[in-house]
Amino acid sequence: MAVKASAASEVVLISLGANLGDGARTLRTALAALQTLPTCRLIEASSLYRSAPVDAAGPDYWNAVVAMHCGLTPEVLLARLQRIEKAHGRARPTGVHNAPRTLDLDLLLFGSRHLQDERLVLPHPRMHLRAFVLVPLAEIWPHWTLPDGESVAQAARRLQQLGQQVERVGPLAVSPTDS
Repeated sequence: MAVKASAASEVVLISLGANLGDGARTLRTALAALQTLPTCRLIEASSLYRSAPVDAAGPDYWNAVVAMHCGLTPEVLLARLQRIEKAHGRARPTGVHNAPRTLDLDLLLFGSRHLQDERLVLPHPRMHLRAFVLVPLAEIWPHWTLPDGESVAQAARRLQQLGQQVERVGPLAVSPTDS
């Protein structure tokens, strides 16, 4: 899909996940919140998916991925994503890795930027290991090449063959007739 962007904006990829509360509804309201970010515009949103937690316990996750044009800096976008998470009740317990959560928004890619500091690593260092990211991403960008050279679609299939199951359950975006 060809979408024009302003000269200062870059394509960003954001994964959405939730496994506490009404995850499907949470991802839909998070999508609406993403669409209100200043200088950011939605390009495309994947369908809504379900997956088992990876390297964690707890209920199954609801997952999706969105592509946006964004004129914010990576650091400002991260702060805005964390603000949206907090507004949806996200807690970050100290010392607990991969805890169940009401909302998780991960910045996967920010244009062609590479960044590594204590708060943010770009591209996301584990996206190529997670079918719950790659299957929704393959729906909207199947031919995009991951930093390791593998296409998103190939990597998604490989991870599913290794046992990471992800199930499409319906649209993420709710049309006006559905609400």
